[in-house]
Amino acid sequence: MKRVFSGIQPTGEIHIGNYFGAILNYVKLGEELGKNSIYCIVDYHAITIPHEPELLRKRTFDAALVNMAAGLDPSKVILFAQSDVREHTELGWIFSTQTPLGDLERMTQFKDKSSQHSVLAGLLMYPTLMAADILLYKANTVPVGEDQVQHIELTREIARRFNNRFGELFPEPLAVHNKDALRVPGVDGQGKMSKSKGNTLGVLEEIDSIWQKLRVAPTDPARVRRTDPGNPHICLIFDYHKLFSDLDTIQMVEVGCSTAGIGCIDCKKTLMKGVERTLVPIQQRAQELYSTPDIVKDALHEGAREARQIAQQTMQEVRDALGLLNP
Repeated sequence: MKRVFSGIQPTGEIHIGNYFGAILNYVKLGEELGKNSIYCIVDYHAITIPHEPELLRKRTFDAALVNMAAGLDPSKVILFAQSDVREHTELGWIFSTQTPLGDLERMTQFKDKSSQHSVLAGLLMYPTLMAADILLYKANTVPVGEDQVQHIELTREIARRFNNRFGELFPEPLAVHNKDALRVPGVDGQGKMSKSKGNTLGVLEEIDSIWQKLRVAPTDPARVRRTDPGNPHICLIFDYHKLFSDLDTIQMVEVGCSTAGIGCIDCKKTLMKGVERTLVPIQQRAQELYSTPDIVKDALHEGAREARQIAQQTMQEVRDALGLLNP
């Protein structure tokens, strides 16, 4: 049986990199696997850095809302907030007692961040909580980005170590890269779209604001004048066309750019049609959900109830294996 788990960080505005790189895949897997698709807003992970309580609460709610507005159906999948299922932290603590300190200190993300400034102990323990998130549901498939592959490898090692010592209980989950999960470039043309870099196009961002960003976004440097032919395959705007435009439009833009048949501003205006076609329905649905917040709250409440049923059974097995007294 295939069971998918993925954590959604409530650390800021959901942008088109999140949408094309993760949310679309969540929706697809939900249609295929139903309740074996488990998606968690990982708010406990978000407090490994200093945070504002009210902002965290809002971002957790918003993360669920935007995923729902983008097509994730909580009646088909399990969608919940991590802090609503306390077994996550219980299993995270248990895994911390079975994980050598050196395994945690060699994690690239921890080394990078701890070398820059003083960090909280929770950042060191982040991978054991992440392992608990996944193994609590005995998930065997985890869609992740490249920056999380090392953590999945440690999760596999934690599962293997626990199984060897206490009996076969956990699968060794596989990290899966969705071939369609593109590394969406930032609107500044400087690497991957990232909240920390401030180079994002928000899924709920006003259309006029998106246009103002795209209007000044870099294009093919060879196209200095309108009559200069270019190479669309090195152009940021053409990369966005491949996300938002249909095949006929993509082919038209490719030929037009290569032959100077269209100018860069025309290319950007054509792109905006695809942007509006994709994002406006999501934004309208999001506005409906903001006006009826109980729909989102009820969905998270029901998702947590379903998640707890699985989590409590797993923890019963874990406590038995460890020799803890069960209530």
